Amino acid sequence: MAQSTINASIVTYHTSPKELNDCLKSLLATPAIAHVDVIDNASEEAVANVCAHYGDRVSYQPNPNVGFGRAHNISLRRSIDQGVTYHLVINADVYFDAGTIEACVEYMDHNPDVGQLMPRTEFPGGEFQPTCHPVPSPLELMIHRFTPLSWCRKRRDRYEMENADMSSPHNVPVHHGCFMFMRVDVLKQLGVFDERYFMYGEDFDLTRRIHRHYRTMYYPGAKIVHLYKGQSRTNLKLFWIHCVSMLKYFAKWGFFIDRERVAFNRALRADLAQTSSQSRHAD
Repeated sequence: MAQSTINASIVTYHTSPKELNDCLKSLLATPAIAHVDVIDNASEEAVANVCAHYGDRVSYQPNPNVGFGRAHNISLRRSIDQGVTYHLVINADVYFDAGTIEACVEYMDHNPDVGQLMPRTEFPGGEFQPTCHPVPSPLELMIHRFTPLSWCRKRRDRYEMENADMSSPHNVPVHHGCFMFMRVDVLKQLGVFDERYFMYGEDFDLTRRIHRHYRTMYYPGAKIVHLYKGQSRTNLKLFWIHCVSMLKYFAKWGFFIDRERVAFNRALRADLAQTSSQSRHAD
């Protein structure tokens, strides 16, 4: 088997230099990472200075604020043109231990029907962070966003996969954009981020498109730490951008009638039930 090559991209906007530095350290500790593109939508000197410390393996590109997906697409299209094996879309507030990327590569190399992978994600204190979900309906997102934790507990738990066995891999149709490890041949076939989304929703959209044709796996054999600030919960401007993006998402895929959503979620429930049954029998 030919050795896999990997490019990565980070989009920054008023990003903490320390967070970016920690992320780059994690990435560049992996020899298989051929190149990292840092696309800076704020064009800040502090970000450029961090990138300059890492030599030719990191490229810094100042950019107008064109949004998350459109900026990552600059790098994704380069990876497609260069014919690398995998591309990692990663947030600057993610870091991980040595061996994480190698574990992702090994799993993908041995599972050619997997188009995208999300590792186990944790908060800095070690608590599990849900970054994979069933395909949401508008109601589920409203419950998740606006209701107290004690309300609609069953629906909230189902969306967060609270009762699932997350020690096992699962084929999950929606992944968050903090860490999207993708097969480049799949991107060449299916396309990159939909640039109609400025920010938020583009990660759901792309994972769902990939899930139509390939498995999109939650894989606990690799682990990352995501600082996760949830800024659209506290910043009114970002909250509005988030709302507009999700309206675009549901206008594209269906607000109330979405047969694909039903089919994907039914398949996920069957997968989770089978894993749960196998775990009980093993005990």
